[in-house]
Amino acid sequence: MAYRPSYTMGAICAVGGIAGYVTKRSVPSIIAGLGIGALYVLGGVLMQRNKIYGYETSLAASIILAGSMVPRTIKRGTPIPLSLSILSIGMGTYYVKKIYDQRFSN
Repeated sequence: MAYRPSYTMGAICAVGGIAGYVTKRSVPSIIAGLGIGALYVLGGVLMQRNKIYGYETSLAASIILAGSMVPRTIKRGTPIPLSLSILSIGMGTYYVKKIYDQRFSN
């Protein structure tokens, strides 16, 4: 069931990107939101189908999202980047643990 959080983050990122575009006509917002959202969804699909690199794909999406949101949180301190920073760090931690368990728990 580790794929469900990945699907959820994919939806959050996609909706956020679309909202950023609708409210501020920000093309980078829609590109980044849909791109990172698609990466999360791809990770979820790979996990659900028991393919390799599902956890790693979702971890990569979390790292990219954190890398773009944490500096914005530090600079502006607004609620949306703060929320996405916390979510991306939490998801990244979750998928690091999943990768560790998958590789070293045998």
